[in-house]
Amino acid sequence: MDKQRLLPSALLLCVPLASIGLGSAGDRSGEPFDGLTLFQPLASTTTYLIDLDGVVVHSWAGSYTPGNAVYWLENGNLLRTIHTDGTVGGSGGGVQEVDWDGDVVWDFRYSSSSYLSHHDVEVLPNGNLLMIAWEYLTRAEAIAAGRNPAYIQGQVFAPDHVIEVEPTGPTTGNIVWEWHVWDHLIQDYDPTKANYGVVADHPQRVDLNYPPKVAQKGDWNHLNSIDYNPELDQILLSSHAQDEIWVIDHSTTTQEAAGHTGGNSGMGGDILYRWGNPEAYGAGTASDQQLFAQHDAQWIEPGRPGEGNILIFNNGKNRPGGSYSSVDQIVPPVDAQGHYTLVPGSDYEPASPVWVYTAPVPSTFYSQNISGAERLPNGNTLVCSGAQGWFFEVTDAGELVWEHVNTLPNSQQNHVFKIRRYQVCEDPVSYCQTSPNSVGAGALMTYAGSISVAANDLTLVSTGCPPNQFGLFYTGPDPATTPVGDGILCVGGSLTRFPALQIDDLGIAEMALDLDSLPGSLTVEAGDLWRYSFWYRDPGFGSAGYNFADGLEVTFCP
Repeated sequence: MDKQRLLPSALLLCVPLASIGLGSAGDRSGEPFDGLTLFQPLASTTTYLIDLDGVVVHSWAGSYTPGNAVYWLENGNLLRTIHTDGTVGGSGGGVQEVDWDGDVVWDFRYSSSSYLSHHDVEVLPNGNLLMIAWEYLTRAEAIAAGRNPAYIQGQVFAPDHVIEVEPTGPTTGNIVWEWHVWDHLIQDYDPTKANYGVVADHPQRVDLNYPPKVAQKGDWNHLNSIDYNPELDQILLSSHAQDEIWVIDHSTTTQEAAGHTGGNSGMGGDILYRWGNPEAYGAGTASDQQLFAQHDAQWIEPGRPGEGNILIFNNGKNRPGGSYSSVDQIVPPVDAQGHYTLVPGSDYEPASPVWVYTAPVPSTFYSQNISGAERLPNGNTLVCSGAQGWFFEVTDAGELVWEHVNTLPNSQQNHVFKIRRYQVCEDPVSYCQTSPNSVGAGALMTYAGSISVAANDLTLVSTGCPPNQFGLFYTGPDPATTPVGDGILCVGGSLTRFPALQIDDLGIAEMALDLDSLPGSLTVEAGDLWRYSFWYRDPGFGSAGYNFADGLEVTFCP
Protein backbone atom coordinates (compact mmCIF):
# COMPACT_ATOMS: atom_id res chain seq x y z
CA MET A 1 0.00 0.00 0.00
CA ASP A 2 1.21 3.51 -0.83
CA LYS A 3 1.47 5.26 2.51
CA GLN A 4 0.38 8.52 0.89
CA ARG A 5 -3.12 7.06 0.60
CA LEU A 6 -3.52 7.89 4.27
CA LEU A 7 -3.98 11.63 4.70
CA PRO A 8 -4.67 13.71 7.81
CA SER A 9 -8.04 12.80 9.27
CA ALA A 10 -8.56 16.36 10.41
CA LEU A 11 -9.01 17.61 6.84
CA LEU A 12 -12.49 18.57 5.74
CA LEU A 13 -13.45 16.09 3.08
CA CYS A 14 -14.34 17.19 -0.42
CA VAL A 15 -16.54 14.62 -2.14
CA PRO A 16 -18.37 15.20 -5.44
CA LEU A 17 -21.94 16.19 -4.61
CA ALA A 18 -23.24 14.40 -7.67
CA SER A 19 -22.17 11.07 -6.21
CA ILE A 20 -24.32 11.46 -3.11
CA GLY A 21 -27.04 13.89 -4.14
CA LEU A 22 -26.36 16.50 -1.46
CA GLY A 23 -26.70 20.26 -1.78
CA SER A 24 -23.89 22.73 -1.25
CA ALA A 25 -22.30 23.09 2.18
CA GLY A 26 -22.87 26.05 4.46
CA ASP A 27 -21.67 27.31 7.83
CA ARG A 28 -24.12 30.02 8.81
CA SER A 29 -24.17 30.98 12.47
CA GLY A 30 -27.14 29.65 14.43
CA GLU A 31 -27.72 26.85 11.94
CA PRO A 32 -26.27 23.35 11.80
CA PHE A 33 -23.00 23.02 9.94
CA ASP A 34 -23.83 21.40 6.63
CA GLY A 35 -22.11 18.14 5.85
CA LEU A 36 -22.17 14.41 6.45
CA THR A 37 -21.90 12.71 9.84
CA LEU A 38 -19.84 9.53 10.06
CA PHE A 39 -20.35 6.81 12.67
CA GLN A 40 -20.37 3.08 13.27
CA PRO A 41 -22.59 1.62 15.99
CA LEU A 42 -20.66 -0.57 18.40
CA ALA A 43 -23.00 -3.48 17.68
CA SER A 44 -22.78 -3.15 13.89
CA THR A 45 -20.31 -4.26 11.22
CA THR A 46 -21.42 -1.40 8.94
CA THR A 47 -20.21 2.22 8.94
CA TYR A 48 -22.65 4.96 7.95
CA LEU A 49 -22.72 8.48 6.55
CA ILE A 50 -25.90 10.43 7.21
CA ASP A 51 -27.03 13.86 6.09
CA LEU A 52 -28.66 16.46 8.33
CA ASP A 53 -32.03 14.78 7.83
CA GLY A 54 -30.63 11.52 9.21
CA VAL A 55 -30.79 9.86 5.79
CA VAL A 56 -28.04 7.33 5.08
CA VAL A 57 -26.27 8.59 1.96
CA HIS A 58 -23.52 5.97 1.97
CA SER A 59 -22.44 2.95 3.98
CA TRP A 60 -19.54 0.53 4.14
CA ALA A 61 -20.41 -3.05 5.08
CA GLY A 62 -17.73 -5.02 6.88
CA SER A 63 -16.93 -8.19 8.76
CA TYR A 64 -16.08 -6.68 12.16
CA THR A 65 -17.61 -4.49 14.78
CA PRO A 66 -15.51 -1.38 15.47
CA GLY A 67 -12.70 -1.24 17.89
CA ASN A 68 -13.77 1.70 18.24
CA ALA A 69 -13.07 4.81 16.12
CA VAL A 70 -13.88 5.41 12.44
CA TYR A 71 -12.76 8.30 10.21
CA TRP A 72 -13.32 9.44 6.64
CA LEU A 73 -10.09 10.20 4.80
CA GLU A 74 -9.59 13.08 2.41
CA ASN A 75 -9.10 10.62 -0.45
CA GLY A 76 -12.69 9.41 0.06
CA ASN A 77 -11.72 6.16 1.76
CA LEU A 78 -12.86 5.00 5.19
CA LEU A 79 -10.40 4.35 8.00
CA ARG A 80 -11.88 2.15 10.69
CA THR A 81 -10.58 0.26 13.69
CA ILE A 82 -11.80 -3.32 13.89
CA HIS A 83 -12.53 -5.62 16.82
CA THR A 84 -10.83 -8.95 16.27
CA ASP A 85 -9.91 -9.89 19.83
CA GLY A 86 -10.37 -8.95 23.48
CA THR A 87 -13.28 -8.54 25.88
CA VAL A 88 -12.29 -5.31 27.64
CA GLY A 89 -14.29 -2.28 26.51
CA GLY A 90 -12.69 -0.69 23.48
CA SER A 91 -10.77 -3.81 22.45
CA GLY A 92 -9.59 -3.79 18.86
CA GLY A 93 -6.84 -5.72 17.14
CA GLY A 94 -6.41 -3.91 13.86
CA VAL A 95 -7.33 -1.20 11.42
CA GLN A 96 -8.60 -1.18 7.84
CA GLU A 97 -8.70 1.35 5.05
CA VAL A 98 -11.71 0.76 2.82
CA ASP A 99 -12.38 2.44 -0.53
CA TRP A 100 -15.68 4.04 -1.53
CA ASP A 101 -16.94 0.78 -3.06
CA GLY A 102 -16.21 -1.23 0.08
CA ASP A 103 -12.96 -2.91 -0.99
CA VAL A 104 -10.34 -3.23 1.75
CA VAL A 105 -7.10 -1.67 0.51
CA TRP A 106 -5.15 -1.97 3.78
CA ASP A 107 -5.69 -4.41 6.65
CA PHE A 108 -3.14 -4.09 9.44
CA ARG A 109 -3.38 -6.19 12.61
CA TYR A 110 -1.80 -5.46 15.98
CA SER A 111 -2.86 -8.31 18.18
CA SER A 112 -0.98 -11.10 19.97
CA SER A 113 -0.57 -12.67 23.38
CA SER A 114 1.66 -9.68 24.26
CA TYR A 115 -0.31 -6.68 22.95
CA LEU A 116 -3.64 -5.51 21.54
CA SER A 117 -4.63 -2.26 19.85
CA HIS A 118 -7.74 -0.53 21.13
CA HIS A 119 -10.07 2.46 20.95
CA ASP A 120 -8.56 5.06 18.64
CA VAL A 121 -6.05 5.88 15.91
CA GLU A 122 -4.65 9.08 14.39
CA VAL A 123 -3.27 9.65 10.90
CA LEU A 124 -0.10 11.74 10.71
CA PRO A 125 0.70 14.23 7.94
CA ASN A 126 3.32 11.85 6.51
CA GLY A 127 0.70 9.11 6.07
CA ASN A 128 1.81 7.04 9.06
CA LEU A 129 -0.71 5.93 11.67
CA LEU A 130 -0.63 6.31 15.46
CA MET A 131 -2.31 3.47 17.38
CA ILE A 132 -3.06 2.96 21.09
CA ALA A 133 -2.44 -0.51 22.48
CA TRP A 134 -2.21 -2.51 25.69
CA GLU A 135 0.90 -4.51 26.53
CA TYR A 136 0.38 -7.50 28.80
CA LEU A 137 2.65 -7.84 31.82
CA THR A 138 2.48 -10.33 34.66
CA ARG A 139 1.52 -9.69 38.25
CA ALA A 140 5.15 -10.38 39.21
CA GLU A 141 6.43 -7.76 36.75
CA ALA A 142 4.06 -5.17 38.18
CA ILE A 143 5.17 -5.90 41.76
CA ALA A 144 8.83 -5.80 40.70
CA ALA A 145 8.27 -2.29 39.34
CA GLY A 146 6.75 -1.11 42.63
CA ARG A 147 3.03 -1.79 42.34
CA ASN A 148 1.39 -2.53 45.66
CA PRO A 149 0.37 -6.24 45.52
CA ALA A 150 -2.92 -5.34 47.20
CA TYR A 151 -3.71 -3.20 44.17
CA ILE A 152 -3.45 -6.01 41.62
CA GLN A 153 -6.52 -7.98 40.70
CA GLY A 154 -5.74 -11.12 38.72
CA GLN A 155 -2.51 -12.23 37.06
CA VAL A 156 -2.31 -9.66 34.26
CA PHE A 157 -1.28 -6.02 34.40
CA ALA A 158 -1.84 -4.08 31.17
CA PRO A 159 -0.33 -0.59 30.81
CA ASP A 160 -0.71 1.27 27.53
CA HIS A 161 1.68 2.19 24.77
CA VAL A 162 1.55 4.04 21.45
CA ILE A 163 3.00 2.88 18.14
CA GLU A 164 3.52 4.70 14.85
CA VAL A 165 2.98 2.46 11.83
CA GLU A 166 4.27 3.12 8.33
CA PRO A 167 2.02 1.26 5.84
CA THR A 168 4.15 -0.92 3.56
CA GLY A 169 1.74 -3.28 1.82
CA PRO A 170 -1.89 -4.45 1.72
CA THR A 171 -1.55 -6.14 5.14
CA THR A 172 1.81 -4.92 6.41
CA GLY A 173 3.37 -1.98 8.20
CA ASN A 174 6.62 -1.02 9.89
CA ILE A 175 6.58 0.23 13.46
CA VAL A 176 8.83 3.28 13.15
CA TRP A 177 8.28 4.85 16.59
CA GLU A 178 6.82 3.84 19.93
CA TRP A 179 6.20 5.16 23.42
CA HIS A 180 5.36 3.18 26.57
CA VAL A 181 3.77 4.36 29.81
CA TRP A 182 5.87 1.68 31.50
CA ASP A 183 9.04 3.68 30.79
CA HIS A 184 7.76 6.70 32.76
CA LEU A 185 6.79 5.51 36.22
CA ILE A 186 7.09 6.87 39.73
CA GLN A 187 6.04 5.09 42.93
CA ASP A 188 6.31 5.77 46.66
CA TYR A 189 5.27 2.35 47.92
CA ASP A 190 8.45 0.26 47.92
CA PRO A 191 11.88 1.92 48.28
CA THR A 192 13.59 -1.34 47.30
CA LYS A 193 12.07 -1.26 43.83
CA ALA A 194 12.81 0.80 40.77
CA ASN A 195 11.01 4.09 40.13
CA TYR A 196 10.90 4.97 43.83
CA GLY A 197 10.48 8.64 44.70
CA VAL A 198 8.14 11.35 45.84
CA VAL A 199 5.21 11.36 43.43
CA ALA A 200 4.53 15.09 43.83
CA ASP A 201 8.12 15.85 42.82
CA HIS A 202 7.70 14.05 39.49
CA PRO A 203 4.57 15.32 37.69
CA GLN A 204 6.18 14.25 34.42
CA ARG A 205 5.76 10.59 35.38
CA VAL A 206 2.83 8.28 36.12
CA ASP A 207 2.20 7.02 39.65
CA LEU A 208 2.26 3.23 39.38
CA ASN A 209 -0.11 2.93 42.34
CA TYR A 210 -2.77 5.32 41.11
CA PRO A 211 -5.55 4.46 40.94
CA PRO A 212 -5.42 1.64 43.49
CA LYS A 213 -8.21 -0.27 41.79
CA VAL A 214 -7.61 -1.43 38.24
CA ALA A 215 -10.37 -2.20 35.78
CA GLN A 216 -11.02 -5.57 34.18
CA LYS A 217 -8.07 -7.73 33.13
CA GLY A 218 -5.40 -5.36 34.42
CA ASP A 219 -6.46 -2.41 32.25
CA TRP A 220 -4.53 0.22 34.21
CA ASN A 221 -4.62 3.40 32.06
CA HIS A 222 -7.40 2.68 29.56
CA LEU A 223 -6.28 5.29 27.03
CA ASN A 224 -9.36 5.98 24.92
CA SER A 225 -8.36 8.73 22.47
CA ILE A 226 -5.30 9.99 20.65
CA ASP A 227 -4.73 13.24 18.74
CA TYR A 228 -1.74 14.89 17.07
CA ASN A 229 -0.64 18.52 16.83
CA PRO A 230 1.60 18.98 13.76
CA GLU A 231 2.73 22.48 14.76
CA LEU A 232 4.00 21.29 18.14
CA ASP A 233 4.81 17.70 17.06
CA GLN A 234 3.03 16.49 20.18
CA ILE A 235 0.50 13.77 20.98
CA LEU A 236 -2.57 14.18 23.18
CA LEU A 237 -3.88 11.15 25.08
CA SER A 238 -6.96 10.64 27.22
CA SER A 239 -6.34 8.39 30.23
CA HIS A 240 -9.75 7.20 31.39
CA ALA A 241 -8.49 5.43 34.53
CA GLN A 242 -6.44 8.38 35.75
CA ASP A 243 -9.22 10.84 34.80
CA GLU A 244 -6.60 12.93 32.99
CA ILE A 245 -5.39 14.04 29.63
CA TRP A 246 -1.67 13.74 28.84
CA VAL A 247 0.56 15.44 26.27
CA ILE A 248 3.77 13.73 25.14
CA ASP A 249 6.57 14.67 22.73
CA HIS A 250 6.50 12.99 19.31
CA SER A 251 9.72 14.63 18.08
CA THR A 252 11.79 12.04 19.96
CA THR A 253 13.39 8.89 18.62
CA THR A 254 12.05 5.64 20.03
CA GLN A 255 15.12 5.45 22.26
CA GLU A 256 14.54 8.99 23.53
CA ALA A 257 10.84 8.25 24.04
CA ALA A 258 11.87 5.48 26.43
CA GLY A 259 13.92 7.92 28.50
CA HIS A 260 13.74 11.33 30.10
CA THR A 261 15.83 13.51 27.77
CA GLY A 262 15.75 14.41 24.09
CA GLY A 263 13.22 15.72 21.60
CA ASN A 264 12.00 19.28 21.20
CA SER A 265 11.00 19.35 24.85
CA GLY A 266 14.28 17.99 26.17
CA MET A 267 12.15 15.64 28.30
CA GLY A 268 12.22 12.51 26.19
CA GLY A 269 9.01 10.54 26.62
CA ASP A 270 8.00 12.05 29.96
CA ILE A 271 4.61 13.74 30.26
CA LEU A 272 4.81 17.37 29.11
CA TYR A 273 1.37 18.38 30.34
CA ARG A 274 -1.51 16.76 32.19
CA TRP A 275 -4.86 18.06 33.31
CA GLY A 276 -8.06 16.89 34.92
CA ASN A 277 -7.07 15.23 38.18
CA PRO A 278 -4.14 16.67 40.21
CA GLU A 279 -4.49 13.87 42.76
CA ALA A 280 -3.03 11.49 40.15
CA TYR A 281 0.36 13.19 40.49
CA GLY A 282 0.24 14.23 44.14
CA ALA A 283 -0.71 17.85 43.52
CA GLY A 284 -4.24 17.80 44.90
CA THR A 285 -7.07 15.81 46.40
CA ALA A 286 -10.28 14.29 45.10
CA SER A 287 -11.96 17.68 45.52
CA ASP A 288 -9.68 19.13 42.81
CA GLN A 289 -10.71 16.61 40.16
CA GLN A 290 -12.33 18.11 37.04
CA LEU A 291 -12.45 15.21 34.58
CA PHE A 292 -14.53 12.13 35.21
CA ALA A 293 -14.00 9.14 32.87
CA GLN A 294 -13.51 11.53 29.92
CA HIS A 295 -13.25 10.66 26.20
CA ASP A 296 -12.25 12.17 22.85
CA ALA A 297 -9.66 14.76 23.94
CA GLN A 298 -8.46 16.78 20.93
CA TRP A 299 -6.82 20.03 19.93
CA ILE A 300 -9.34 22.27 18.15
CA GLU A 301 -8.27 22.44 14.51
CA PRO A 302 -6.64 25.55 12.99
CA GLY A 303 -9.21 27.86 11.45
CA ARG A 304 -11.96 26.78 13.85
CA PRO A 305 -13.08 28.95 16.76
CA GLY A 306 -10.93 28.11 19.76
CA GLU A 307 -8.11 26.73 17.62
CA GLY A 308 -5.26 25.35 19.68
CA ASN A 309 -7.45 24.88 22.75
CA ILE A 310 -8.28 21.37 23.93
CA LEU A 311 -11.84 20.03 23.72
CA ILE A 312 -12.90 17.10 25.91
CA PHE A 313 -16.07 15.06 26.34
CA ASN A 314 -16.31 14.93 30.14
CA ASN A 315 -18.54 11.93 30.82
CA GLY A 316 -19.14 12.87 34.45
CA LYS A 317 -19.10 9.36 35.87
CA ASN A 318 -18.95 9.64 39.68
CA ARG A 319 -18.98 13.43 39.40
CA PRO A 320 -19.59 14.84 42.91
CA GLY A 321 -22.14 17.31 41.59
CA GLY A 322 -24.31 14.56 40.11
CA SER A 323 -24.52 12.28 37.11
CA TYR A 324 -24.31 14.52 34.07
CA SER A 325 -21.96 14.97 31.14
CA SER A 326 -20.35 18.12 29.80
CA VAL A 327 -18.18 19.23 26.92
CA ASP A 328 -15.21 21.16 28.32
CA GLN A 329 -12.81 23.46 26.46
CA ILE A 330 -9.54 24.39 28.13
CA VAL A 331 -6.67 26.71 27.24
CA PRO A 332 -3.42 24.86 27.96
CA PRO A 333 -0.53 26.95 29.39
CA VAL A 334 1.77 26.43 26.39
CA ASP A 335 4.08 28.76 24.47
CA ALA A 336 4.88 28.78 20.74
CA GLN A 337 7.76 26.35 21.28
CA GLY A 338 5.46 23.79 22.90
CA HIS A 339 6.68 24.30 26.49
CA TYR A 340 4.09 24.09 29.28
CA THR A 341 4.12 26.23 32.42
CA LEU A 342 3.96 24.57 35.81
CA VAL A 343 4.53 26.39 39.10
CA PRO A 344 6.57 24.03 41.33
CA GLY A 345 4.43 22.52 44.05
CA SER A 346 1.22 23.37 42.22
CA ASP A 347 -0.97 21.67 39.65
CA TYR A 348 -1.23 22.41 35.95
CA GLU A 349 -3.45 25.23 34.79
CA PRO A 350 -6.08 26.20 33.84
CA ALA A 351 -8.07 26.44 37.03
CA SER A 352 -11.25 25.83 35.03
CA PRO A 353 -12.44 25.44 31.43
CA VAL A 354 -12.91 28.50 29.27
CA TRP A 355 -16.14 27.07 27.83
CA VAL A 356 -18.48 24.36 29.07
CA TYR A 357 -21.62 22.89 27.58
CA THR A 358 -24.16 21.15 29.77
CA ALA A 359 -27.84 20.59 29.10
CA PRO A 360 -30.31 23.16 30.48
CA VAL A 361 -31.29 20.41 32.88
CA PRO A 362 -27.84 18.80 33.35
CA SER A 363 -29.07 15.31 34.23
CA THR A 364 -30.83 15.03 30.84
CA PHE A 365 -27.43 14.81 29.14
CA TYR A 366 -25.42 11.96 30.63
CA SER A 367 -23.37 9.23 29.01
CA GLN A 368 -21.35 7.29 31.56
CA ASN A 369 -19.10 5.77 28.90
CA ILE A 370 -17.88 6.16 25.28
CA SER A 371 -18.96 9.47 23.56
CA GLY A 372 -17.21 12.46 21.99
CA ALA A 373 -17.42 16.02 20.71
CA GLU A 374 -15.97 18.09 17.86
CA ARG A 375 -15.65 21.83 17.27
CA LEU A 376 -17.02 22.60 13.80
CA PRO A 377 -15.72 25.31 11.44
CA ASN A 378 -18.71 27.59 12.08
CA GLY A 379 -18.11 27.55 15.85
CA ASN A 380 -20.82 25.05 16.70
CA THR A 381 -19.95 21.92 18.66
CA LEU A 382 -21.03 18.46 17.50
CA VAL A 383 -21.73 16.04 20.34
CA CYS A 384 -22.19 12.28 20.55
CA SER A 385 -23.83 11.09 23.75
CA GLY A 386 -22.73 7.59 22.93
CA ALA A 387 -24.61 5.50 25.49
CA GLN A 388 -27.89 6.70 23.98
CA GLY A 389 -26.76 6.93 20.35
CA TRP A 390 -27.81 10.58 20.58
CA PHE A 391 -26.12 13.05 18.24
CA PHE A 392 -26.66 16.79 18.56
CA GLU A 393 -25.12 20.13 17.65
CA VAL A 394 -25.08 23.27 19.77
CA THR A 395 -23.97 26.84 19.19
CA ASP A 396 -21.43 28.67 21.32
CA ALA A 397 -24.37 29.95 23.38
CA GLY A 398 -25.63 26.40 23.95
CA GLU A 399 -28.56 26.61 21.54
CA LEU A 400 -29.57 23.22 20.13
CA VAL A 401 -29.60 23.47 16.32
CA TRP A 402 -29.57 19.80 15.24
CA GLU A 403 -30.11 16.37 16.72
CA HIS A 404 -30.50 12.78 15.62
CA VAL A 405 -31.03 9.56 17.56
CA ASN A 406 -29.38 6.54 16.02
CA THR A 407 -31.59 3.48 15.46
CA LEU A 408 -28.93 1.26 13.85
CA PRO A 409 -28.61 -1.68 14.00
CA ASN A 410 -31.70 -1.35 16.21
CA SER A 411 -33.01 1.00 18.85
CA GLN A 412 -31.83 -1.30 21.67
CA GLN A 413 -28.25 -1.63 20.33
CA ASN A 414 -27.57 1.88 19.11
CA HIS A 415 -24.46 2.80 21.13
CA VAL A 416 -21.84 4.83 19.22
CA PHE A 417 -18.23 5.52 20.28
CA LYS A 418 -17.99 8.97 18.66
CA ILE A 419 -18.93 10.82 15.48
CA ARG A 420 -17.34 13.25 13.04
CA ARG A 421 -18.90 15.79 10.65
CA TYR A 422 -17.33 16.25 7.20
CA GLN A 423 -17.98 19.20 4.96
CA VAL A 424 -18.89 18.39 1.38
CA CYS A 425 -17.63 20.50 -1.50
CA GLU A 426 -19.40 21.42 -4.69
CA ASP A 427 -18.07 19.92 -7.91
CA PRO A 428 -16.12 22.28 -10.15
CA VAL A 429 -18.44 23.32 -12.97
CA SER A 430 -17.62 23.64 -16.68
CA TYR A 431 -19.13 26.69 -18.36
CA CYS A 432 -18.76 28.87 -21.45
CA GLN A 433 -18.35 27.63 -25.02
CA THR A 434 -15.32 25.92 -26.49
CA SER A 435 -14.38 26.45 -30.13
CA PRO A 436 -13.44 23.83 -32.76
CA ASN A 437 -9.74 23.36 -33.35
CA SER A 438 -7.49 21.44 -35.72
CA VAL A 439 -8.09 18.11 -33.96
CA GLY A 440 -11.79 18.21 -33.22
CA ALA A 441 -14.62 19.90 -31.42
CA GLY A 442 -12.37 21.92 -29.13
CA ALA A 443 -10.40 21.83 -25.90
CA LEU A 444 -12.19 21.19 -22.59
CA MET A 445 -11.27 22.02 -18.98
CA THR A 446 -11.40 19.44 -16.19
CA TYR A 447 -9.43 18.68 -13.05
CA ALA A 448 -7.87 15.98 -10.86
CA GLY A 449 -7.29 15.80 -7.10
CA SER A 450 -8.98 17.83 -4.38
CA ILE A 451 -10.38 21.36 -4.20
CA SER A 452 -9.60 21.51 -0.48
CA VAL A 453 -7.22 24.33 0.40
CA ALA A 454 -5.78 22.22 3.22
CA ALA A 455 -5.16 19.26 0.92
CA ASN A 456 -3.43 21.48 -1.67
CA ASP A 457 -3.84 18.77 -4.30
CA LEU A 458 -5.57 20.38 -7.29
CA THR A 459 -4.37 19.65 -10.84
CA LEU A 460 -5.79 21.59 -13.80
CA VAL A 461 -6.33 19.47 -16.90
CA SER A 462 -7.25 20.41 -20.46
CA THR A 463 -8.12 17.73 -23.03
CA GLY A 464 -8.77 17.78 -26.77
CA CYS A 465 -5.83 20.10 -27.50
CA PRO A 466 -3.52 19.90 -30.54
CA PRO A 467 -0.69 17.52 -29.53
CA ASN A 468 2.80 18.82 -28.84
CA GLN A 469 1.88 22.49 -29.00
CA PHE A 470 2.56 25.09 -26.32
CA GLY A 471 -0.08 26.54 -24.05
CA LEU A 472 -0.71 27.98 -20.62
CA PHE A 473 -3.41 27.92 -17.95
CA TYR A 474 -4.77 31.18 -16.63
CA THR A 475 -7.25 32.25 -13.97
CA GLY A 476 -9.44 35.16 -13.03
CA PRO A 477 -12.39 36.02 -10.79
CA ASP A 478 -15.09 36.66 -13.38
CA PRO A 479 -16.86 34.73 -16.15
CA ALA A 480 -16.61 35.99 -19.73
CA THR A 481 -17.73 35.09 -23.24
CA THR A 482 -15.43 37.32 -25.27
CA PRO A 483 -14.49 36.29 -28.85
CA VAL A 484 -10.70 36.48 -29.17
CA GLY A 485 -8.56 35.01 -31.95
CA ASP A 486 -10.03 31.68 -33.03
CA GLY A 487 -11.94 31.07 -29.81
CA ILE A 488 -13.78 32.51 -26.86
CA LEU A 489 -12.11 33.96 -23.79
CA CYS A 490 -14.11 32.46 -20.90
CA VAL A 491 -12.41 34.20 -17.95
CA GLY A 492 -12.57 37.89 -17.13
CA GLY A 493 -11.37 40.37 -14.56
CA SER A 494 -7.73 40.64 -13.55
CA LEU A 495 -6.10 37.60 -15.16
CA THR A 496 -3.14 35.65 -13.81
CA ARG A 497 -1.11 33.42 -16.12
CA PHE A 498 0.63 30.24 -15.09
CA PRO A 499 3.94 29.17 -16.69
CA ALA A 500 3.81 27.92 -20.28
CA LEU A 501 3.94 24.17 -20.88
CA GLN A 502 3.84 21.66 -23.72
CA ILE A 503 0.74 19.64 -24.57
CA ASP A 504 1.50 15.90 -24.67
CA ASP A 505 1.14 13.41 -27.54
CA LEU A 506 -2.49 12.72 -26.59
CA GLY A 507 -3.50 16.36 -26.63
CA ILE A 508 -3.64 16.65 -22.82
CA ALA A 509 -2.18 19.50 -20.77
CA GLU A 510 -1.80 19.23 -16.99
CA MET A 511 -0.57 21.54 -14.27
CA ALA A 512 -0.48 20.76 -10.53
CA LEU A 513 -1.20 23.93 -8.56
CA ASP A 514 0.71 24.75 -5.40
CA LEU A 515 -1.78 26.94 -3.54
CA ASP A 516 0.99 28.08 -1.21
CA SER A 517 3.09 29.42 -4.10
CA LEU A 518 0.95 30.97 -6.82
CA PRO A 519 2.08 33.48 -9.46
CA GLY A 520 2.26 37.14 -8.50
CA SER A 521 0.25 38.12 -5.45
CA LEU A 522 -2.49 35.54 -6.04
CA THR A 523 -3.82 33.80 -2.92
CA VAL A 524 -6.58 31.24 -2.45
CA GLU A 525 -8.64 30.79 0.70
CA ALA A 526 -11.55 28.56 1.58
CA GLY A 527 -14.75 29.89 0.03
CA ASP A 528 -12.96 31.67 -2.84
CA LEU A 529 -14.42 31.17 -6.31
CA TRP A 530 -11.95 31.19 -9.20
CA ARG A 531 -12.36 30.47 -12.90
CA TYR A 532 -9.74 28.71 -15.00
CA SER A 533 -9.14 28.13 -18.70
CA PHE A 534 -6.37 27.15 -21.11
CA TRP A 535 -4.81 29.09 -24.01
CA TYR A 536 -2.95 27.07 -26.63
CA ARG A 537 -1.18 27.35 -29.98
CA ASP A 538 -2.99 25.87 -32.96
CA PRO A 539 -1.14 26.80 -36.18
CA GLY A 540 -3.19 24.38 -38.28
CA PHE A 541 -6.54 26.07 -37.67
CA GLY A 542 -7.81 29.58 -38.28
CA SER A 543 -5.97 32.82 -38.88
CA ALA A 544 -4.92 33.66 -35.33
CA GLY A 545 -3.01 30.46 -34.69
CA TYR A 546 -4.25 30.14 -31.14
CA ASN A 547 -7.41 29.08 -29.33
CA PHE A 548 -9.01 28.62 -25.89
CA ALA A 549 -10.58 25.84 -23.88
CA ASP A 550 -13.91 26.37 -22.15
CA GLY A 551 -14.00 27.55 -18.52
CA LEU A 552 -13.85 25.69 -15.18
CA GLU A 553 -15.43 27.29 -12.10
CA VAL A 554 -13.88 26.20 -8.78
CA THR A 555 -15.12 27.06 -5.29
CA PHE A 556 -12.42 26.07 -2.83
CA CYS A 557 -13.23 24.23 0.40
CA PRO A 558 -11.29 24.39 3.68
